[in-house]
Amino acid sequence: EQLERVADDVMILRFKLPANERLQYRAGQYIEFLLKDGKRRSFSMANAPHDDALIELHIRHLPGGLFTDRVFGVSVPALKVRDILRFEGAHGSFYLRDDSDKPIILLASGTGFAPIKAIVEHMIHSGNVRPVVLYWGGRRPRDLYLDELACSWAAQHPQWFRYVPVVSDALPEDAWDGRTGFVHRAVMQDLPDLSGYQVYACGAPVVVDSARVDFTTQCNLPEADFFADSFVVAAQADAVATAASK
Repeated sequence: EQLERVADDVMILRFKLPANERLQYRAGQYIEFLLKDGKRRSFSMANAPHDDALIELHIRHLPGGLFTDRVFGVSVPALKVRDILRFEGAHGSFYLRDDSDKPIILLASGTGFAPIKAIVEHMIHSGNVRPVVLYWGGRRPRDLYLDELACSWAAQHPQWFRYVPVVSDALPEDAWDGRTGFVHRAVMQDLPDLSGYQVYACGAPVVVDSARVDFTTQCNLPEADFFADSFVVAAQADAVATAASK
């Protein structure tokens, strides 16, 4: 239905299911597109289940990517409005555990913000006011492509929601005066003791893996309270699948 470019390398894709169809899912889960050559590409839903007139995905361009080159019009045929896509889902165990009242750390890098967005919107809709701090990291400020949305959540729900953007490689022209460094390290600086928290982390594997190790070994976070969804590059996933089939 829609292709909206929100950064040089990030596209928001919105699609509609056939008439009278509904996708049953939990905020934070993902779907798999089925490509013609049998390969699959996974993307997390960025909208909460209550707001499902259109399914929203945040897609980062990976040059040479079988699917993302089409989304960004680099390869032929380019993806366009009214194209038909096939997918399976929903999949995944990355969703909010409603049986806990522990405060929450949401940790996102890049387009790992997508399922985090769905979780926050689900909390707002359901009236869940567990304390939340969102840490969103990018290399440069432009990588925080929906920064204004996250700021609006903090402004509208100051009683329970806080937002901390973190940039690792800002350039002088960015005029960045916010937090710098690795995003998970910002969490550790602010909250050296995570023993009473739940953490939901999504994004690049190096970010997720580093957070898991450092939070559990240095910040007393119970392993059972760390929930994660790593965004594995498609080429790596294809290599693993090929090896597994041999």
